[in-house]
Amino acid sequence: MSVAQSARHDAGGARDGMPSAGKPALWVFMGVVTVLFAQFLHAYIVRMGYADWQRLPTLPTVWLNTALLLLSSAALQWAQVAGRHGRRAGMRAGLFLGGALALAFLAGQLWLWRQLTALDYAIASGPASSFFYLLSGLHGVHLAGGLVAWGMTIRRVGHNGVTADGLLAVELCARYWHFLLALWLVLFGLLFIVPPATILAICSSA
Repeated sequence: MSVAQSARHDAGGARDGMPSAGKPALWVFMGVVTVLFAQFLHAYIVRMGYADWQRLPTLPTVWLNTALLLLSSAALQWAQVAGRHGRRAGMRAGLFLGGALALAFLAGQLWLWRQLTALDYAIASGPASSFFYLLSGLHGVHLAGGLVAWGMTIRRVGHNGVTADGLLAVELCARYWHFLLALWLVLFGLLFIVPPATILAICSSA
């Protein structure tokens, strides 16, 4: 039996044991986070209809950060696929690269905050600014929390290699990163891309 077959066999057994509890727990957590952001976005869209609304400029850093998070999610997907095929080196490389890109994304977000503040878009300069710092900060906190789980996964894979628990941990990390990427793309579109008039028209017709 190959390494990949052994890991898949062990993973199949883990689905009936305690490690598999991480999957429904993650789904529940992502559901709660989705509801939380939905409430804030609803308030954001309602507030957007007032006359004093002034949208933030779309700086190049926003695009760069979005690309970094996209690549981070892709790297973790690579790690998951490599693990399923028993390629420990590829799994570890994908994990390290995904985490490094996520850290770069967080650093880029802080740099974006600094750039916007320098342009007089501070947290208290207007409702659009306040929502941006709130939403991007909340997203960053959830990504930072994911990096804690990522660090634990790195250690588990480093000690044990391609095992059922290791594969499950990588899968959960990848799934959470994909969720955070999707969440950021929604924020990115609403905060910077889609015109406010279009957003309000879509919501009013829904």
